[in-house]
Amino acid sequence: MNNNSRFTFIDLFSGIGGFKMALSNLGGHCVKFSEINKDAINTYCINFDEDFENNLGDITKVKELPQHDLLTGGVPCQSWSIAGKNLGFDDDRGQLWNDTIYLLNQSKPKAFIFENVKGLIDPRNKEALSYILERIEEAGYSANYYLINSYDYGVPQNRMRIYIIGFRDKEFATKFRLPEPLSKKIKLRDILTDFESNLIPKEQIFQKNLFGDNILPKNMSLSSSNGLNDYFLFNDLRNGHSTIHSWDILDTTERQKEICYLLLKNRRKSNYGSLDGNPLSIFHFQGLDRTIIQEELDELVEIDILKVENYAFIINDYDANDLSEEEKLVLSCHQNDILVLDKLKTNRALKVKKISISKTIKLLEEKKILVCDEVRYDFKNTKISTGLYGVNRIFLPSSNIFPTLVASDTNDFVTLKEIEAKNEDDYKEQFLKEVYQKGDYRRITKEEACLIQGFPKNYILPENRARWMKLLGNSVSVPVIEVLAKAIVETGVFDVKENGLEYQNKEELEEILCEDTV
Repeated sequence: MNNNSRFTFIDLFSGIGGFKMALSNLGGHCVKFSEINKDAINTYCINFDEDFENNLGDITKVKELPQHDLLTGGVPCQSWSIAGKNLGFDDDRGQLWNDTIYLLNQSKPKAFIFENVKGLIDPRNKEALSYILERIEEAGYSANYYLINSYDYGVPQNRMRIYIIGFRDKEFATKFRLPEPLSKKIKLRDILTDFESNLIPKEQIFQKNLFGDNILPKNMSLSSSNGLNDYFLFNDLRNGHSTIHSWDILDTTERQKEICYLLLKNRRKSNYGSLDGNPLSIFHFQGLDRTIIQEELDELVEIDILKVENYAFIINDYDANDLSEEEKLVLSCHQNDILVLDKLKTNRALKVKKISISKTIKLLEEKKILVCDEVRYDFKNTKISTGLYGVNRIFLPSSNIFPTLVASDTNDFVTLKEIEAKNEDDYKEQFLKEVYQKGDYRRITKEEACLIQGFPKNYILPENRARWMKLLGNSVSVPVIEVLAKAIVETGVFDVKENGLEYQNKEELEEILCEDTV
């Protein structure tokens, strides 16, 4: 233990050193760390001048940990992430929780911090979280979990994570208090490279109701100011004053725009199907506007705004011996010899067996067993997270936050340009004209990504974007760990030596440590 250290810690699933940096800032000394990703190991050792031999390696092969005061770890999150398959302990990666708690029980540190994605506290993972907490209690610890947004503790990022914090001695668990969110937040403009505001602050632009009161923006926005959202969302499935649709970008007539809005406003209605979004047939369109003709839908398909979907199928006679098990199962979902697409997509048996509905239907059509009986139309771009034409969201410098950094990167961009607008329509028009059409937007830089996670902007990372984004996306937010660890330190849990000798304060601790080295 270093003479100036207040406590020792072991850094499991260390990544690039988010825990290491935060705890070192508080006077902690890292005894060992555990990581298997080569890029992460190199980054960790280079930035902290750490000896590669201090890496414990694969946690599943570690049987014993050296003595330490605090155990930390960002247990791999794929098993609990909404973006994953949500298989929990059925996923081998989820078993890493067992290995982590085994080492907690074996080494008996005074306290621990474990971090994970918010999906762990979803109702569908209730049993898994209960099991983890029970195992922790069986190991002799009093623990609680907290859902925290990194934005509240010093970074301009919307990053919701669960933190499980526990103490070996219950008296310190009762003393622990979750720090209050920071009153002064770091904003996106504070970390954008080469950004200088040229706008003079003006009175907020709010629409008024009949009584003269401000109409506040809807709570769908990640960030808003001046009564307007601070980012523009690119998709065809939602609407709002800062939503950009494909028909805003492509050369379309007012009539084509009207048809697109008609589909947008009605595709989620239950009378058109049981899905969250349902395609509409020509008869549905004409039921909403009797003047719509087939050729108009065909034109929207031709310019890649709409797509044709074979929706319902008649089943012809077939020999079951010529079919695969997947094909048989799909055909068994018929109603009166008719297969309907939304019924197949909501069928649990098909989901459990992971059967590709589109692939199976195509094979059955090729065998002349299925014949399309109803054609419908939907937007071609139906994946919200993908956005449109390579863009999901563009954030203005006035935004409070940037979206969660993820290992796979996203189609999220920033612009350094600010927009002055008279109203919502003018706001959208100015954005399209001054930002989107001029290509005046870009991805965040490596330096900005570091700051968004709370690392120094000159933190040494690989040059390749995919590699450094993966490392930062998998990391913890440094300031969050620092405020949580500081609150743990303030309970006094580390002021008690294992032999029972109590330290009254940091100065006395350092004095005794110096005496121990004489």
